[in-house]
Amino acid sequence: MVSAFYRQVPADDILGPMYPPEDLAGAEERLRLFLIFRFGGPQDYLQRRGHPKLRLRHAPFAIDQLARDRWMQLMNNAITECQFSNDVSTVLRTFLGNVATFLVNR
Repeated sequence: MVSAFYRQVPADDILGPMYPPEDLAGAEERLRLFLIFRFGGPQDYLQRRGHPKLRLRHAPFAIDQLARDRWMQLMNNAITECQFSNDVSTVLRTFLGNVATFLVNR
């Protein structure tokens, strides 16, 4: 799902500029590790990065409602591409939607 999301980012007119090309792979890895940790997997994210501090880590980026909605659009595309069960898709969409809304800072 994370790979499917990040395949869309470089060509996106809103999100693409927020992701430096030289760190796209790093951003993908960080999101993957965060989601694994958040959904009960190994705590590699915490060991490497410490507390998520999502608002602080995203503060340098201008995240408005449009950026939030586009992020969710691309993430919804990725969830659909993965063909998860309805239950899993619902949990992911709800969680990610709440996190995306939480990160709006403009």
